Amino acid sequence: MSTLDLPHAAPAADAQRRKHEIDKLGKRLRHQVGRAIADFGMIEDGDKVMVCLSGGKDSYTLLDVLLQLQKKAPVNFSITAVNLDQKQPGFPEHVLPEYLSALGVDYHIIEQDTYSVVTRVIPEGKTMCSLCSRLRRGALYTYAEEHGFTKIALGHHRDDLINTFFLNLFFHAKLSGMPPKLLSDDGKHVVIRPLAYVREADIEVYAEAKQFPIIPCNLCGSQENLQRKQVKKMLAQWEKDTPGRIETMARALGDIRPSQLSDPKLFDFMALGKRGDDALPDAHAWLSGAPAEYNPVALPARPISNHDGLDILKS
Repeated sequence: MSTLDLPHAAPAADAQRRKHEIDKLGKRLRHQVGRAIADFGMIEDGDKVMVCLSGGKDSYTLLDVLLQLQKKAPVNFSITAVNLDQKQPGFPEHVLPEYLSALGVDYHIIEQDTYSVVTRVIPEGKTMCSLCSRLRRGALYTYAEEHGFTKIALGHHRDDLINTFFLNLFFHAKLSGMPPKLLSDDGKHVVIRPLAYVREADIEVYAEAKQFPIIPCNLCGSQENLQRKQVKKMLAQWEKDTPGRIETMARALGDIRPSQLSDPKLFDFMALGKRGDDALPDAHAWLSGAPAEYNPVALPARPISNHDGLDILKS
């Protein structure tokens, strides 16, 4: 090899190495998505899956990986990409139709001016995301019902699940999160999140390598929810201080021990270590200092809060 060839060798080797890394990443994403689908029974034979495509890196990655898995899946299912055009100023309406047409995937664009509704209802300067999200969900659910889709696939990833858990813990005083599979409140829709095991950092690398035509999510001028930003900042610092902590927390979401928590609706603490068959005194008896022989008929209990913020039971 002549010295004239040397300057071209390094870029070629770098490109080959880069391709190899992206191929490995793609394989890992397919494995993680396939495992999530199997673990939670997300897709069954004959399912009509509606993939909600926003134009962001997450939903592009979701669609891309599902299309790859569809070719080798042990069950038959259809995929339709659906986008909701909310008529935000500056929204590039041509991007998604051009991309999806070139891909050859079945798709539909729903046009609904939720932007005008949100800007009319929400005061200027306030975050629009909550109302916008509800309107968007309603439009997508309606379309799914009208067209017989059996599963609605969303692009939430592992980091979204963890962020939501801490948001609920810190700001809503409850241990709940964003489940990989969900039945809607009206019982009509099954929502699935096949990226539940996938890291956001991997999605960012994959989306860049695939050169997805990303549509910015800040067209409405609204800023990300402040509480969510606080949680993301906290988790980023934790991961920096102790690498691998987020992965540990992600595994913890799938290993719940009701007997080690404090919810009597999930674990029968009343029966734990109880002697005899007599009903235990209710909260009124304990608070009033009733004698030990006080033994009322047990009634259904419901939680209330006293002035100290402690949960007690009221019959």
